[in-house]
Amino acid sequence: MSVREYVYYPGCAAKGTARQYEESLLRAFRELGLELVELEDWNCCGSSLYSGIDKVGALSLAARNLALAEKAHPGKDIVAPCSACYLSFLKAKDYMERYPELRAEVDRALRAIGLEYHGRARVRHPLEVVLTDLGLEEIGRRVKRPLQGLVAAPYYGCQTTRPYSQFDHPFYPESLDQLLRALGAEVVEYPLKTKCCGSSITGMAEWAGLGLVRALLLEAQKCGANAIVTVCPLCQFNLDCYQSKLTGLASPIPVLYFTQVLGLALGLPERELGFARAVVSAEPLLARIGSGG
Repeated sequence: MSVREYVYYPGCAAKGTARQYEESLLRAFRELGLELVELEDWNCCGSSLYSGIDKVGALSLAARNLALAEKAHPGKDIVAPCSACYLSFLKAKDYMERYPELRAEVDRALRAIGLEYHGRARVRHPLEVVLTDLGLEEIGRRVKRPLQGLVAAPYYGCQTTRPYSQFDHPFYPESLDQLLRALGAEVVEYPLKTKCCGSSITGMAEWAGLGLVRALLLEAQKCGANAIVTVCPLCQFNLDCYQSKLTGLASPIPVLYFTQVLGLALGLPERELGFARAVVSAEPLLARIGSGG
């Protein structure tokens, strides 16, 4: 099997609260012949509230990563699994192209550390890589443990397809739905699939953030899902960690990364996919998956 190589930008979450995302991503991609080579000396992507305080500084942080990738891995695509990082890089590329004054300031900052940004590096989400570079038919052939018993609400969050809808519809995407079906799961019609989870607002105005989280969880259960499958670390964190603070849920509902269920369908051991790191246990659900029950 030929191996395709990509530059891997983990971002801060993958080394902390989203360790299971990184573990399952690296393991599943390796199984598929998609090799992720971590970018050396990467830094924060410049996401979060910083861009509202210092736009040039935030853009420079993102551009430094892009320039490092161009220099160390010319011609290789960058894979950014975190939705915030993915959006931050796309935004930086867009702003550097459209606003010459900003580009000049960022270029000046990069020159001070011996780097140049040329705009050549392509930034991709791992979901798009799987669907485009392999395809649903090839993925289907690789399935060893069809996911019967998983009834999934596909949750994209608000940043993966907006405002830069590179590979799917901005308001009602279907790529994750299609992948889950190819893996043998049942996919519910989930109308809130791109509604915001509250991002970091829960830490500042908990009542507001919990209201958003509650709506997403209740809707998933109303639709008949026994799990939510997401592509975003902050979405997974909010939906997983705050369930104990909510009322009205029929029962706790596992919130899984798409790379975890992908690895599961590929026949990889559950212990290698980080399921134990979640707050809401997926063990009862995992015991049923593959049995049709």
